[in-house]
Amino acid sequence: MRGEPSCPKCGGRVRAPGLFSDSWRCDAHGPVHPLQPVIPPSVDALTVVVNRTKVPVWMPWPLPVGWLFTGVASAGDDRSGGRAVAVACSGPSPLGGPGELLLIAEELGVGLGARYAGIEGPDPGPQLDVGRPPQTKVHAAGRPTPLWLLKDTPPDRAVFAGEALGVWLWAVVWPQHSGLLMYDELVLTDIRAAGSEVDLLPCGALSPRILS
Repeated sequence: MRGEPSCPKCGGRVRAPGLFSDSWRCDAHGPVHPLQPVIPPSVDALTVVVNRTKVPVWMPWPLPVGWLFTGVASAGDDRSGGRAVAVACSGPSPLGGPGELLLIAEELGVGLGARYAGIEGPDPGPQLDVGRPPQTKVHAAGRPTPLWLLKDTPPDRAVFAGEALGVWLWAVVWPQHSGLLMYDELVLTDIRAAGSEVDLLPCGALSPRILS
């Protein structure tokens, strides 16, 4: 992901708009919203994403004890703005050892959440059984928000998905047992509305999960 934009669905190279196309294109997936290069986590890096995005920038707030902000990725260009945003947080797992959490907000069809979830995309689709009660709820922007545990995901992670503020909300947690974090009345804040509180955000080293 570093250095140049890539495809949010597969990580492959993309071609910039030109004489015969007004969109970024991936050879495998056609027109896409380009995934911008990931840079080390900082309040300034997060602010850049916040200022250009069209979707929520979700962050557990306050962060769970011992957790840090460890990266942000955004899909979209200067013309269209961010159409998907992934925020990484890292800290102690509820059952011991390190844990990783990615929160992804994205418009329909972008495919970034499915890529981090390790499933066929671009959206939750068959893995999201909304005919059954949700496995958990979080508070997103002050609203109780149901999330369903997706089936047929890789065994090393737990993946939850639902809808918040009109777009997809994904929560991808490593290792799988760290999914217990999602059952602890997690409060998510849209950082676009957080104001100066963002300056207090504790930052850690860049998460390898957001680069995968």
